[in-house]
Amino acid sequence: MEIRPARPEDYDAVVAFTRDTWADRGGSDYIPDIYHEWIEPGDAEQATLLVDMGDETPSDEVAAIAQMVVLSEYEAWAQGMRVAPDYREQGLATELTHALFDWARDQGAKRVRNMIFSWNVPSLANARHVGFDPGMEFRWATPDPDPDATPTLSVTDDADGAWAFWTNSEMRTELSGLALDANESWAVSELTRSRLHDAAADDRLFVVGDDRVRGFTYRNRTYSRELDDEGEVTWAEYAVAAWDDGGACTALIDAIRRDAAAVGADRTRVLVPEGVKWVSDVSVARSDVAEQPTFVMEADLS
Repeated sequence: MEIRPARPEDYDAVVAFTRDTWADRGGSDYIPDIYHEWIEPGDAEQATLLVDMGDETPSDEVAAIAQMVVLSEYEAWAQGMRVAPDYREQGLATELTHALFDWARDQGAKRVRNMIFSWNVPSLANARHVGFDPGMEFRWATPDPDPDATPTLSVTDDADGAWAFWTNSEMRTELSGLALDANESWAVSELTRSRLHDAAADDRLFVVGDDRVRGFTYRNRTYSRELDDEGEVTWAEYAVAAWDDGGACTALIDAIRRDAAAVGADRTRVLVPEGVKWVSDVSVARSDVAEQPTFVMEADLS
């Protein structure tokens, strides 16, 4: 066994054991689609490693793959851990994860996180086994875009007001201060004051209130995907939503509906903390929510 960087020539071997990862849930794995982006030469912010089981290295006998990405000066993100069926239960995930931990430490990372769907019990068990601890949990809210949505509270782009609200928010505590990362999709990192100012400068920050700030959100990105039964679908993604009561939540959801329609989105995704109070607030605001929460795990590298 040898752990080594993934190469372009490994593509077919990797696809062979990743293409059907989610077949039992009616989905397909994303790794075959983004593999070549993962191994772009000269990208010092990411490492994609695999386990080579051949008698000679490099070989075509690939047993596992995973990636680590640097998100900030002290945060890294682990993703895409896949082990070929014939090589499971042999400790390969542990060896590969620890090799990626070593790489992240060399980049200066003190904390590494990953994201796991709450229904994925084998991945949760594996994450705990290889060194991750429980982090936080969230749920996706998915309000429909609506150009006629009218928030009942005023909407501004007060970045410092949003930051002051966030630092004293119970939601910040529940989310461990995390929001969707600005650059890496499907990753979370610590929300900073500068990120709120960047969003305000780009007209992506929405702060609701009356005589005081009562909630905020910001659009993280828009992206499009081809769906077999619908053609091209565009999402507007909001990195986090935080509010102080149900009325503020409804105003915030309406601000999201209006903004999503303005940028031509067909659907939305909004990160909100898991909890009966917050999920029910979103429901009262007439927004759909994901059926299950998503878990974030983390490991201390210091």
